[in-house]
Amino acid sequence: MSTPLKIARLNANQSDFAEHLDALLAWEGVSDKAVNDRVEEIIAAVRANGDAALVEYTERFDGLSVDSMAGLILDRARLELALERITPEQREALSVAAERVRSYHEHQRQDSWRYTEADGTLLGQQITPLDRVGLYVPGGKASYPSSVLMNAIPAKVAGVPEVVMVVPTPRGEINELVLAAACLAGVDHVFTIGGAQAVAALAYGTESVPQVDKIVGPGNIYVATAKRAVFGQVGIDMIAGPSEILVVCDGQTDPDWIAMDLFSQAEHDEDAQSILLSPDAAFLDAVEASLNRLIGDLERDAIVRVSLETRGALIKVDDLEQACVLTNRIAPEHLELSVADPEALLPQVRHAGAIFMGRYTPEALGDYCAGPNHVLPTSGTARFSSPLGVYDFQKRSSLIFCSPDGASELGKTASVLARGESLTAHARSAEYRIKP
Repeated sequence: MSTPLKIARLNANQSDFAEHLDALLAWEGVSDKAVNDRVEEIIAAVRANGDAALVEYTERFDGLSVDSMAGLILDRARLELALERITPEQREALSVAAERVRSYHEHQRQDSWRYTEADGTLLGQQITPLDRVGLYVPGGKASYPSSVLMNAIPAKVAGVPEVVMVVPTPRGEINELVLAAACLAGVDHVFTIGGAQAVAALAYGTESVPQVDKIVGPGNIYVATAKRAVFGQVGIDMIAGPSEILVVCDGQTDPDWIAMDLFSQAEHDEDAQSILLSPDAAFLDAVEASLNRLIGDLERDAIVRVSLETRGALIKVDDLEQACVLTNRIAPEHLELSVADPEALLPQVRHAGAIFMGRYTPEALGDYCAGPNHVLPTSGTARFSSPLGVYDFQKRSSLIFCSPDGASELGKTASVLARGESLTAHARSAEYRIKP
């Protein structure tokens, strides 16, 4: 029999609850100096030596030796071959997921707009896609085809002409599911490179790797540090922290279901966070019993145990209203409203990356095939950030056309304000357009 889980049990009304919650939520994903220095060195080498640096680092870090950059490029035919090689069941699942993700994100597409004022002045907004986007995908034995779909499909829906994917293949290990997903998602170029060197290649370009405008996708500490370092040269999606789930339950859902929902985030890694809020103390006891009974069935039980014991919690609240107050304080990546009437709580929830409504909507469905994006703000950043979407791959340009009459009237206002700021050329530029 396994050792009982030592998961934190808290009461939202205990005098020191705020301190306990702050400690539970604290997360510092800051790279240390050694990692920063190494990443800066790699970026500099790629900028200076291009493809040669990528070939060298791929041999050093991934144990894959090639004669030239040509050995690190996969063409469209190779992606199509991967789609043929996977099982019919896998191909069907990927196709269903891809279609649902595409359908959902088509609703996010923004259109240009304009209006004309009485004097003929035209104002508006022009929407254009980014020219080229880079997608980082973890490689090797790890399989993240869902990440390919969630990052590449919104870019294509936005109208991005070129999506460039980088995926390391340590010791030549190629994941066919990842390549099949790239085929279905419409990825245009694939390079089997990874780490900070891949991020640098995307940001600055090499003889073979085209320079992109934005880099998206998850990675390890070196990838995250490199993305932070090249931000400004290119756009990035986010610097993501560990995965999180917050479950709000009224006590009427099967405790085994809730336990498995908590496990579904805890199994990501030791730093993942799983928290349950409920007004029913007996239900919290039942979920704790389920956690202890079911943990032995998991392949990643050791990781789950560390995650739950260091960053997990079962929290007693007075009622669902108090649960919503705490939800907004936590601003979780994933929020499950496992209650009889989730719609009633929705207006009270201001901060959450994705909201899973009802007892039959586990977060796991959102990870793979529900349709909405699974790239979500973490570590409380849902207070000011949103899920990855089509809008992340589109730009907005303001449109301004002044008729002679419009320029004359606006020039008077601009002149006054410009002279108030002592910007004479601004004022005179506007004044030249004022009719006598």
